[in-house]
Amino acid sequence: MDICVFLSAADLDERYTRPAREFAELLGKGGHTLVWGGSETGLMKVVADGVRETGGRLVGISVEFLHTLARADVDEMVIAKDLAERKALLLAKADAVVIMVGGTGTLDEATEILELKKHGHHTKPVVLLNTAGFYDGLKAQFRRMDAEGFLTLPLTDLVFFAEDGVSALAYLEESAGVQ
Repeated sequence: MDICVFLSAADLDERYTRPAREFAELLGKGGHTLVWGGSETGLMKVVADGVRETGGRLVGISVEFLHTLARADVDEMVIAKDLAERKALLLAKADAVVIMVGGTGTLDEATEILELKKHGHHTKPVVLLNTAGFYDGLKAQFRRMDAEGFLTLPLTDLVFFAEDGVSALAYLEESAGVQ
């Protein structure tokens, strides 16, 4: 399965890097392909290293203004002209989406992917990986949106909240019918 992962390119604390590395190793061992922002920095590097070292493929989608930070040892690298094109390419190349910890860029990617799903532009499974409770506030906000009628799809059809990489990958594989 080709799994798009939205995540930070920042250097982060062990409470985020260790679970990210563990999830990446699960992807690689499972024979999955990582589709990600293509960066050789921060958490993006941690995840790409984990996938690569355990046998998974790497498909990077960078953007022109960040191309100097792109990872060299990938199976495929695409340089998009801007962030909008990058998001579209990431979604197009993926069978499923995982949202890991990140900043405003990750939040932008997450909300766009969910908005597209809400309007029926894709039906790919989306997992929000809530490492160390990072997305507790967002999870509460989504639940409120659902309860108060702001979502045209039930929240459970829109996104799966996972507390760890094992449950995230299990959900994706079950959604895709992988045995």
